[in-house]
Amino acid sequence: MSAIRCLPDLFGGITLVEGTRGLRGVQFGLSSEAVASTPLLMEAERQLREYAAGLRFQFELELDIAGTAFQLEVWRALSGIPYAETRSYRDIALAVNRPRGFQAIGQANTGNPLPIVIPCHRVINADGSTGGYGGGLDRKKTLLALEQQHAYRLRETAA
Repeated sequence: MSAIRCLPDLFGGITLVEGTRGLRGVQFGLSSEAVASTPLLMEAERQLREYAAGLRFQFELELDIAGTAFQLEVWRALSGIPYAETRSYRDIALAVNRPRGFQAIGQANTGNPLPIVIPCHRVINADGSTGGYGGGLDRKKTLLALEQQHAYRLRETAA
């Protein structure tokens, strides 16, 4: 059984799931399972709280992620989208050398077990519209707005 930690006050409630090698999941909603306070889960909570406060722009966590070779490739591409920037499904399809694979990219996004940490919320439609999100459209808009609100901090640290 995996260790879990619930954060009811972040992004409408999230549950962190620890695997054998690292963080395995960030799930929207709260689990009814027993909650643990392992060092990894405490570190993941700290980094997520820093992100929510606009003080963290990328995550530095050990991950225990499982998926198909294609999903892993897409999730690596998503991890390369800079903070406060977006990419289209087409951009990601091109990045993984599947220029007509928009639908497959969308399905890989939906299967992302680590939303926020692997920033699938930064993928939008080619026309600039928000598109879908497994955590709900309101949550996606909240995450994108949060990053826009704090993007100046990233620019200040780069200067």
